[in-house]
Amino acid sequence: MSNQTHRAKEKALLAAGIPESNSSIFWRLGFSVCDPVVLIELPTATGVESVLILRDIEMERARKTARVDRVACPADYTPAGGLSGDRETATAQAAAECLRRAGVTCVVGDRSLPLIYADFARQAGLTVECDPKCWVLERRQKTTQEIEFLRESQQVTGQVMQMACRMIASADVRPDGVLMRDGEPLTSERVRAAVEHWLLDRGFSNPTTIIAGGPAASDCHYLGFGELRTGEPVIVDIFPKNGRTRYCGDCTRTVVHGDIPEEVIRMHAAVRGAKAAAEKAIAAGVTGETVHLATVQAIRSAGYAYGLPGEKDPLSYCALTHGTGHGVGLDVHEPPLLDMKGPALMVGEAVTVEPGLYRRDLGGVRIEDLVVVTQHGCENLNPLYDGLCWK
Repeated sequence: MSNQTHRAKEKALLAAGIPESNSSIFWRLGFSVCDPVVLIELPTATGVESVLILRDIEMERARKTARVDRVACPADYTPAGGLSGDRETATAQAAAECLRRAGVTCVVGDRSLPLIYADFARQAGLTVECDPKCWVLERRQKTTQEIEFLRESQQVTGQVMQMACRMIASADVRPDGVLMRDGEPLTSERVRAAVEHWLLDRGFSNPTTIIAGGPAASDCHYLGFGELRTGEPVIVDIFPKNGRTRYCGDCTRTVVHGDIPEEVIRMHAAVRGAKAAAEKAIAAGVTGETVHLATVQAIRSAGYAYGLPGEKDPLSYCALTHGTGHGVGLDVHEPPLLDMKGPALMVGEAVTVEPGLYRRDLGGVRIEDLVVVTQHGCENLNPLYDGLCWK
């Protein structure tokens, strides 16, 4: 698990953070804790020695499961002036002392290295460099096990998506068009709560689900609030994390209760066609930009625009306003991007394909699936119904 491909052999790697919230640290260690830790990879005559420094009460657990050569606590590397009573400061002090004792003169940090660790290393006389590519390519290309974790998360995401869309589609209607369920207005908040409870019962945590109906959903990341109405498109975007594996799912569907407006039908057909064009373009070696341009071409061929509306554009301006997709793994948003300047794709990458169309006087339509890049194409991990009618 060394990072020798990204640094000279005489330089040490310095990585730090809280594994519970820092996905790169968790990915490297295979070990989680809610306190700050430091991972140091020291160059040796025969290769690299990895040292994990963390709170003393966590050492035994780390020795059993963390993917490192040696486990220590801050007290093992107490500097001449002693350790701070602040836990993160003490961990940073210990890291600098460990590096000093090892005779290291230069360390390389990844893009997530907290400044306090770099600062204490510099105070100890070390040169600190940043390698923004550290672990990025390795995390992008998923192992067989990681793909199975993603498949499991996406399967659960599809199941809760069905529940949410059917909940909206099967609601009753008040005379003024407001959806009703169990005698009360059906709101974005009620659907969101149902999604969160369903996922919690199955061991998943969930950021705020997008349940966005009506014209306000022309903002593609509008979360959705208030009463839902018949005849309006509702974007449902769910992206939960498996509490056991920590791998994410990500899926979007659009549902319309009752009669579907003709323009929404046309928008949906264009989005579905753009998604198919993007998936057809995906393969190892193809750039994320090429995939995105296939999406844009399909959207324009269907008669719609690309790009955010300008000040003089009418409310009926309808366009794709975002990229085609992004990587998914331990985080729901990871490299690479399927967008302009997106890099060449590799076998084993998991990326979303999620074109959408948005107009300010109507709302939005988006469809999103998670696919895994193969040598000559991609595998869709979410073969879920993608139509507008879920009743």
